[in-house]
Amino acid sequence: MSRSNFSDRFTASVGVPPLRYVTRWRLTVAADLLRAGKLKVMEVAQTAGYGSEAAFSRAFKAQFGYPPRDSRRLADAEASVSENPESD
Repeated sequence: MSRSNFSDRFTASVGVPPLRYVTRWRLTVAADLLRAGKLKVMEVAQTAGYGSEAAFSRAFKAQFGYPPRDSRRLADAEASVSENPESD
């Protein structure tokens, strides 16, 4: 099967082109690693297949709307809110 035929069929089936799908998946895995708080941003960037922290940060921010360095802080804030919901 040709690349263009594969891309057309994949897009029709999944709803996004293959490269965009793979990029989202890699960044979602990276976000999970960052929220866990055990790895530095550069380590996560390398694990996700990015050659530089800058390229990873740009892609991450484009996908999620915030830089990767804020992931742990946001995860902690979300956990705090879910553990202590305000009563009305």
